[in-house]
Amino acid sequence: MAPKAKKSGSKKKKITKADRLKQILEEEEKRQKEEEEARVKYEKEEMERLEIQRIENEKLQKLEAKDLERRNEELEELYLLEACFPEAEKLKRDNRFLSQLIEKLKLILLETPPYDLQGKNIIQYQESILELQELLHLKFNRATEILLRQASTLADLDSGNMEKVIQDENVTLYIWANLKKNPRHRSIRFSETQTGFEIPRILATSDIALRLLHTHYDHVTPLSPVLTPSQEHISIVTDFVKEEVKSVQTAVSKDLQEENKQENESNSVHEEETKAEGQGDVEEQMCPVQEEPEATKYEMEMKLLSETVSAAQELLLENASEKPYFLEENEVDLCQFTTLGGVYHLDILELPPQCKPMKGWMIVEILKEGLQKYTYPPETTEDLEAENVFPPIEVTLEVHENVIFFENPMVARWDAEGKQWKTDGISNVSYKSEERLITFNLETFCPVTLIQDAHINMPYQSWELRPLDVNKVLLTITTVFTELQIQIKENLCMLASIKVNNKNHSSILEEKWMTPVSFIIALKKAGLNIFPTGHSHLYVVINYKHPSVEVKAYRQMALLSSAFAFCWSKWNTACESKKTVFQVREHLLKEEPIRNPNWTLLMFSGDRAQSLKINESSDAFSEALKEETEFHSTLYHMVKDFASQEAMRAVRRSNCQFVDSVCHMLLSTRLLSYS
Repeated sequence: MAPKAKKSGSKKKKITKADRLKQILEEEEKRQKEEEEARVKYEKEEMERLEIQRIENEKLQKLEAKDLERRNEELEELYLLEACFPEAEKLKRDNRFLSQLIEKLKLILLETPPYDLQGKNIIQYQESILELQELLHLKFNRATEILLRQASTLADLDSGNMEKVIQDENVTLYIWANLKKNPRHRSIRFSETQTGFEIPRILATSDIALRLLHTHYDHVTPLSPVLTPSQEHISIVTDFVKEEVKSVQTAVSKDLQEENKQENESNSVHEEETKAEGQGDVEEQMCPVQEEPEATKYEMEMKLLSETVSAAQELLLENASEKPYFLEENEVDLCQFTTLGGVYHLDILELPPQCKPMKGWMIVEILKEGLQKYTYPPETTEDLEAENVFPPIEVTLEVHENVIFFENPMVARWDAEGKQWKTDGISNVSYKSEERLITFNLETFCPVTLIQDAHINMPYQSWELRPLDVNKVLLTITTVFTELQIQIKENLCMLASIKVNNKNHSSILEEKWMTPVSFIIALKKAGLNIFPTGHSHLYVVINYKHPSVEVKAYRQMALLSSAFAFCWSKWNTACESKKTVFQVREHLLKEEPIRNPNWTLLMFSGDRAQSLKINESSDAFSEALKEETEFHSTLYHMVKDFASQEAMRAVRRSNCQFVDSVCHMLLSTRLLSYS
């Protein structure tokens, strides 16, 4: 048996109470020392923080005081710069004239500011447009009747029926006359087109003619279906402004009369001295007295015009709080949707008596009642019978080549009784985007149109405004579906390029210079609507900005656009509605394109501009002022702090019509609220 192993090591030393107490005292002393050090450190850091905050507050107070001290001076300088807006308005007033053409009358109604149009003029213009529309369709009916009387002499050799296509720049007329009444001839396709019909047997055996009149414009949709709250507001403001003009002119006239009276009295008192100084001196003294009334009157008129233009611009951006009218069942909401590609007027007509040769003459019976429509289906037909004998007619239409649909178009029919577009009575809609063909079934012939969501390109994803040349800029707006580049020079706009789904897309609008209002109308007609209305916020989630702030921002951006580039900022959605955030940088024309330019981030509230400490890549939004920068009352004076003298000279040389056109486009697109 092996011996037991000996225990190794000595016994653990036992800690006495005295040692334990000593250890506790040492730990407590250490803890108190650490707490004291932490307290001292905290107090020191807090004192440093408070001192930094005190210095920062003093700095901000000094900047606030400095901004307040020069505020009146800056606003006065801005007022002088913004004199370009009433000056441009006077030029536009001088160039307006009345024309008895439908498009011209519409253009006048859209282009003339509300304070320049009286209610009676608006009614007169609208009545003239309606009369011209009726006259236009009477002419089409007359031409159709003359053509159909000669249908037998124009018959196709193969089918025996007449088929005719007549086209010009604005209208395409398709006519088919059923001369043979062959029940098997039910598929109609107009030569060299895909446009046509599939008709039921009862029509194939009837004395009828089919007419499709495609007007590339829309003279059917009501000009002004509603009186919006903003229009009511405009009329109130207009009356107020007119009263103000009268009162101010009266006051100015009285003041001038009083000044002249006092001047005459003064002249009589010093008559002897005046004679002694000579006749030449008298003329020199009298000239200013004679010129002053005209100069003062002009200044007052320009000031009032400037205030009127500014008020109208702000009203343009005001949102209506609700829909302007109640919709009936199946009625198209014209605040949400827009017609595109014109109107297709579909008619079934009774075939008139045909020309007959007789002894070298062509004899034709002319009906007193003229061209008559064929009722389909008959109004007295029972529903069950109508479904079998009078089925819907299949219609195939070619979509206008100059119109862009970003989604499959909807089809609407015109309800002549209710004066509205409706979607009932239409079925089996099919759209082939590559061939640009749309096919649908129609219960009865009537005017039809294609519609698209008016806000399909809203809100915008980004935007940029940059100088191209003297009094010429490029505005780029990027949406989900497209990128539009718009050039603006003097009082004209042009579509420079368009991309659809990141691919270049050709358009007849490219390289065509138009006035801003005409340009906006043309873009809308082409399906490129980037122009919100007072009701658009009801259909689009927007980044609402207060109208007065937006107007001031757009006006001052336009003033600076000759030498500065502006672009979208993601932080614009983070600030409140009475503040806007965007990027700006100096951009002189001689500069080469910069791949990654340095932008300054500005925040503007209408009466204060400041540079922000953050940038586009920052993690969070902050209104902290950028180091070594100051507050200013205007964007002009804000950029002046970091701009070159050459850039500011370019700004002061800007053409008034150019500045007004840039501002008009910014107001129309509302980039700060709809991106």
